[in-house]
Amino acid sequence: MRALLLGITLLAAAPALAAEKYVGSNVDVRTVLAFKVADAAVQKFLPDGWQPDVATSGPAKDVNLRVTFIDRIVNQDAAGKALEPVRIAHLSIPGKMKGSQKGGTMLFRIYSSSAGGVPGPYGVSVHAPANMERKVRIDPAGIGTVEESWEFKSQDGDSIQLQIQYARGASTPDKAETKFYSAAKPEFYRIYRSEQSTDVVRSPAADRVQKVLFKAFGPTLSPLFDGSEQLIGVTSDPWYTRRTFLRTS
Repeated sequence: MRALLLGITLLAAAPALAAEKYVGSNVDVRTVLAFKVADAAVQKFLPDGWQPDVATSGPAKDVNLRVTFIDRIVNQDAAGKALEPVRIAHLSIPGKMKGSQKGGTMLFRIYSSSAGGVPGPYGVSVHAPANMERKVRIDPAGIGTVEESWEFKSQDGDSIQLQIQYARGASTPDKAETKFYSAAKPEFYRIYRSEQSTDVVRSPAADRVQKVLFKAFGPTLSPLFDGSEQLIGVTSDPWYTRRTFLRTS
């Protein structure tokens, strides 16, 4: 009896587990470009109290900006209702709060082909009609070549263009849990639990990119892509599936 009372007391004293709300799920095909751009330019897109959190070693060394191209094939809300497929290009910074290890991926601009997705939960989405094409060729020897073409043009004058061709390699399955924060309201974040197949097409250790042309300009983009940027890495996710949650307590 005494042990039972002690157990009840300990449970009552323990902090409550954080509650989460399921938001929805999606299945994508993704291409991620990893850049090193001017530190001062990146800092301007982070909210007060945040700073870049840049790796000093490994494949992400020196990367302080990512541009992710997303072909959202399946899109569902929390009730399982199908939402419209959408094409997205989003820009993010690996960041953390100054003097703290708290951080994650900071989203500061999202270009969405869906006008209904504006300004979006992060408050940083703009409508940008998209043109996108993807081709996959497999030769008799089984060697795969992928060609992609993307173009987004927003109503406020920003433009992103990507043309890339690369040799397909072996994909590595992976699972991840990540937090994405909003640069417009940094107290807000979403939790993503994902599974994906990852093909690292370009890294400091290897490069299977056969050709690449990337252009980004406009009021938001020109300060970041002024000609001094370096494309450090390219990652292909032939399939990417995730579940999205909000922290409610």
